[in-house]
Amino acid sequence: MQFSWKKILLATMLLSATLGLCGCGYNQFQSLDEDAKASWSEVLNQYQRRADLVPNLVATVKGYAEHEEKVLTEVADARSKVGSIQVTKEVLNDPEAFAKFQAAQGQLTSALSRLMAVAENYPNLKADQGFRDLQAQLEGTENRVTVARNRFIESVKNYNVSVRSFPNNLTAMMFGYKAKPSFTVENEKQISSAPKVEFGDKK
Repeated sequence: MQFSWKKILLATMLLSATLGLCGCGYNQFQSLDEDAKASWSEVLNQYQRRADLVPNLVATVKGYAEHEEKVLTEVADARSKVGSIQVTKEVLNDPEAFAKFQAAQGQLTSALSRLMAVAENYPNLKADQGFRDLQAQLEGTENRVTVARNRFIESVKNYNVSVRSFPNNLTAMMFGYKAKPSFTVENEKQISSAPKVEFGDKK
């Protein structure tokens, strides 16, 4: 009989603990954390799409503007730097690694902007169908990057608010949930001036 009461007491304690975790945001952390990871994966996918366009873009521009070596090299180097960064799930919980990632992406954004500015000076390049196709792909990718980043920023904001709010913050401390880094104000300024790829004939 005594053993049965111990089992009942243990079951009651486990039930209370479970209900306590639910009430203190544990399940919410799980959901918000997964949402942030999914949003981050989409950001990475779109950045990868952009990086994949760079070699063909550089090769096409080089065919018409070979002496623009400095700009072409800057784009190639920036793309190489992006590719050299190992992006793991831990990046979302490592502000330093996250900062390196966004700095590399910002560098590629700036280099592409300079490349587009150079292309503006070459009418034959602007008329090349292959280049126009790459323009359209880059423009579409930049738009998708912006959408994916905005979704990520929103998901991280929701997660961080939950981590820092009482009483959820007690559960967060207990289970090691910490605020996640997001894109900085400076990086947002870079994105707001993303590469211009609309080279339609000026009238």
